Amino acid sequence: MSIRDTLKDIVDNVEGALAAMIMAYDGIPIDEITVPQSGFDLQSLSVEYATVLKEIKRAAELVKAGAMEEVSITTNQTRVALRVLNEDLFTVLIMTRDGNFGKGRYLLRLKGYDLARELA
Repeated sequence: MSIRDTLKDIVDNVEGALAAMIMAYDGIPIDEITVPQSGFDLQSLSVEYATVLKEIKRAAELVKAGAMEEVSITTNQTRVALRVLNEDLFTVLIMTRDGNFGKGRYLLRLKGYDLARELA
């Protein structure tokens, strides 16, 4: 399955999903699938969260808390799950506040192995 197909599979199988993307820590999107009627500026949101994720990763390394695997951000409108793929890339799943967050996290973890292998 291609990277794009894997991202589409995640979005199609998570209720409330607005977008799934692969991003670099510098905020550059590698690939993405978005739902047209999302109503959010998903590019800006993901770039800003990439900055936050980079700082969390650095902080975890500084305090020797172990390698970062996943970060979740919940606002009154969205839920975002970010999962590390490798040293340079991570996946992002953006969904509505009432979306199926548990399934979204599960699919990011499950499909993350395929995406990491595809990107290697």
